[in-house]
Amino acid sequence: MQRRIFIAGLTAMAAGRGCRGSQPAPRTVATVTGAVDTAALGVTLVHEHVLVDFAGADRVSRDSYDANEVFRVALPHLLDLHQRGCRTLVECTPAWLGRDPQLLRRLSEASGLYIVTNTGYYGAAADKHLPAHAHEESAERLAERWITEWRDGIEGTGIRPGFLKTGVDPGPLSPIDRKLIVAAALGHQRTGWRIHCHTGDGQAAMDILSVLEAQSVSPAAFVWVHAQNAKDAGLRLRAARAGAWIELDGISEASRDAHVAAVMELVRAGHLDRVLVSQDAGWYHVGEPAGGRFRPYTFLFDGFLPALRRAGLGEEEVHALLVENPARLFSGV
Repeated sequence: MQRRIFIAGLTAMAAGRGCRGSQPAPRTVATVTGAVDTAALGVTLVHEHVLVDFAGADRVSRDSYDANEVFRVALPHLLDLHQRGCRTLVECTPAWLGRDPQLLRRLSEASGLYIVTNTGYYGAAADKHLPAHAHEESAERLAERWITEWRDGIEGTGIRPGFLKTGVDPGPLSPIDRKLIVAAALGHQRTGWRIHCHTGDGQAAMDILSVLEAQSVSPAAFVWVHAQNAKDAGLRLRAARAGAWIELDGISEASRDAHVAAVMELVRAGHLDRVLVSQDAGWYHVGEPAGGRFRPYTFLFDGFLPALRRAGLGEEEVHALLVENPARLFSGV
């Protein structure tokens, strides 16, 4: 009951703030069911998955799974999430890893959640999930591919991505990973999209910031995905001071205390406005019977938020984490 009252309070606070004073021109984000005013996104999970296929770019195929079965498996989890007051789920599965925008649209319509999908390529896992042309084409040509999806929709569906998702391996950027970041930067200059990048460690994140600087792209365009994995917490503070978004995802019962400590460190340093939290949960595993183990999306509400409050985070600050920061992220401000 206390959780429901708290989430209802978040919704009421969002509505109250939306009607004060003069209103700026609405900013929208593309969801799988159409453009949505970012002020309407409500409580948002910025990094989750519905379906992932780890077969590799040369083998991944929608023929490898039954979309109706995935729908039946995933929908109850999305409905549980909606019941807890969440209104938007950002689905971070990239192309060549199982991205299925039509399935996401069906699930959005059935669950009542806004779902945001992505464009871009994933260069982590030793390039296993990169199509052959990613190695051959220039950064400019890759950017044009992604901009076409941004402008016209994905694979003829008319469903447009709301952000760019890429990924790089740990350590100094390899030539192909550097090319992906340059392509993302070129696309950002023409579209304004945020660059959400899976990183294996802090070195990769620092290299990405250097590449973006060389391309005259603000650090505010960069979302450091999996920032909790940095061995040197000082790098998170450094990136936040520069203006990058610090995404602390992978939240689970096992990681709860470490994630609480990471959030509170950034808050106490004055960087609450650069912090994003999510679970990197789900998902239907293509190739496993009935999709294998689907990790629910609900621990953040049931276990993590209470722990944050016990650590001293107030309602206004939790509202910032779950409502205000995601809205600003997708507004480009």
